[in-house]
Amino acid sequence: MRRLTIVLVVLAVAAAGGGAVALSAPSLLSDLGVSRSASAAANIPAPVPQLAPLAGTAPTPSGDGLTSVLGPVTGGSGLGDFGGVVVDPAAPRGAGPLWQLSPDQALVPGSTGKLLTAAAALLTLDSTDRFATRVVAGATPDTVVLVGGGDPTLTALPTGKDSVYPDPARLDDLVADVEKALPNQQIRKVVVDTGAWTGPTLAPGWEPADVPGGFVAPMVPLMLDGGRTDPAEQDGPRVDDPAGQAGIAFAKKLGLGASAVSEGTAPPDAQDLGVVVSAPVSQLVEHLMTTSDNVLAEALARKLATTRKGDPSFAGAAQETLAALSQAGFDVTGAVMVDGSGLSTDDRVPPRLLGAVLGAAAAPAEGPDDTEFLRPIISGLPVAGGDGTLTDRFGKGTSAAGRGVVRAKTGTLTGVSSLAGVVTDVDGRLLVFALMSNGVSPATVRPKLDTIAATLSRCGCR
Repeated sequence: MRRLTIVLVVLAVAAAGGGAVALSAPSLLSDLGVSRSASAAANIPAPVPQLAPLAGTAPTPSGDGLTSVLGPVTGGSGLGDFGGVVVDPAAPRGAGPLWQLSPDQALVPGSTGKLLTAAAALLTLDSTDRFATRVVAGATPDTVVLVGGGDPTLTALPTGKDSVYPDPARLDDLVADVEKALPNQQIRKVVVDTGAWTGPTLAPGWEPADVPGGFVAPMVPLMLDGGRTDPAEQDGPRVDDPAGQAGIAFAKKLGLGASAVSEGTAPPDAQDLGVVVSAPVSQLVEHLMTTSDNVLAEALARKLATTRKGDPSFAGAAQETLAALSQAGFDVTGAVMVDGSGLSTDDRVPPRLLGAVLGAAAAPAEGPDDTEFLRPIISGLPVAGGDGTLTDRFGKGTSAAGRGVVRAKTGTLTGVSSLAGVVTDVDGRLLVFALMSNGVSPATVRPKLDTIAATLSRCGCR
């Protein structure tokens, strides 16, 4: 298990003298469709005017400066129950936020809860760890057992056909392994083993419509393409029996029918016949941040729970997630998680904790204890107006200035809107922000959160 001591981490766009660039050149902003209104330009400085590495000596905004600029866009009742923080990731640990409003108020996070799962997974697992799906010999010579290892990326698609997941494990490779291991044996039965996880398949607080509706599938440790009926559709409909459907697909590739598939358990010390593995955890976390894939988040939570010797259930995974963060030095006071995806309306997280997690992932390296393994959290964040869950946001009006310079994780449920990420201000200083709203329609709040983040991008605020 990776050591759980929280220290500062190298960030490609934050390290002093680093080689990454801030996406803020005028030509790039023009290409992305960013507009600057005359009134906004009169009050707030223009963005960083050239592409260049961010300097570690860039001035830090002051609390008073941030308050003067953020006050007008965070005040009033339009944000409902609102809390937020702005953090300097290069500040010494324990320095506290540069700006805060109700930072300890525990609010429903929506999918920004995935930040906690991702951080706990990267703190617990090695970045090169992978999910594995195995086939072992059954109790009789004509039987094989398909053993789920929690990999939601497993696919029945042939090589060359893409699913929503990066570099997925393929059933075809498992079939080839079995045929090589048992060249003269006729297979007549396939047993599906889902014993790797425990507990219910749906979490408390999930909306029933979210399962067939395409946002999540019943959580079992064996499924194809996250339980999707269309492997290439991110939020398409899901099957109600993911493990059974995976077993049937495997049986068909072996030349068998659905009637050959049954549920069961692999015999103790059964002979291994084949194994396929997912992309590494670091790559899966990047994908998780960009797409906000609920099934992948839950699978990562179960994997970290198993690694920490906890119960691989919703409750056990949530408990181990917070325990891993606490052990790493994060203050998890007020946080209550019942799932790993943030899809539950029973989840509660204070903005302070989201800011602390992102601040650690975005901080420059200092000293011998480098936590560079947290970097996939930042590198996977969607770009405002560019990709992932921010593709269609920051497009016009007061939020347009953030297009291309804000990177953030979104969170949306009924009456829940959150946005947490990083932004480069006009002085070239990288800032972390976490913004959370409950009680108001996302259609109303999301543009306001985008405006707050965009305001930070136009701010020197000294």
